[in-house]
Amino acid sequence: MSSPTNTPGPTAQDRFRQWAVAIGAVITIAGATMGAGAFERTPIDQVADGALAADATLLAPASTAFTIWSFIYAGLVLFAVYQALPSKGADSRLRATSWWVLASMLLNAVWIGVIQTGLLWVSVVVIAILAGVLGRLATTLASSPPSSWTERFTTDVPVGLYLGWVVVAMIANVTAALSRELQGFKPEDGTGFAVAALVFVAVLAVVIAHGLRQAPVLSISTGIALAWGLWWIAIGRLTDMPHDIATGWAAGIAAIVALSTPFAIRDYSYIGRHDPLAPE
Repeated sequence: MSSPTNTPGPTAQDRFRQWAVAIGAVITIAGATMGAGAFERTPIDQVADGALAADATLLAPASTAFTIWSFIYAGLVLFAVYQALPSKGADSRLRATSWWVLASMLLNAVWIGVIQTGLLWVSVVVIAILAGVLGRLATTLASSPPSSWTERFTTDVPVGLYLGWVVVAMIANVTAALSRELQGFKPEDGTGFAVAALVFVAVLAVVIAHGLRQAPVLSISTGIALAWGLWWIAIGRLTDMPHDIATGWAAGIAAIVALSTPFAIRDYSYIGRHDPLAPE
């Protein structure tokens, strides 16, 4: 008879991490509530003289686009609950990524606090750091395939949606800061910059998909969020003010690139036992 293998259990540091991430999720939801205008706070689209409103710049997504935050926040809460399970304390993948998730949640709350004060350029710095943290988190996840579909839906999907949307939000944030800085600048004067920025995002979407190709669920989730934000930029420019056909078409094409690339360049060498999309 073979003797059972003793697997090291969770340490005190693991338990501390689990609690810290759970508390971070609470802080994130509180920050989101403030960003929506609760607690006598100004809604995000009204701060800084409406610099982040849906009609403020050519790269501002239409208002409907922001409903994706509901799915991102729900996913982060789901992750916080999943990683807090007693059986997940010693999980190596969660050990490697949970602190990065916590950092991203806290940075999101910081961004909301900063933007509430109208400090647009400071918010650009914060969201750039947030994008970097999410990029590091995504590459760490991609290097360690998930062990179950539960883990894919509670970890890879939320992180992918979060990363994809923040890339679009960062571009919109930078554009808002630049527009506010340039006196007398009109949205329609920035068509060239807007199209160039959208080309950059499309290229970045390809780079991200290539980097995450060994983690299809993560890569596809990122592509969906990128495409969602870009599509609503297209809708905004083609159907609302400021109206700009060139920007609208560029955003629509970039959305197609972002959505299709994760499927086109998926690493098919992972089909089988090592493929994250293979059946359990």
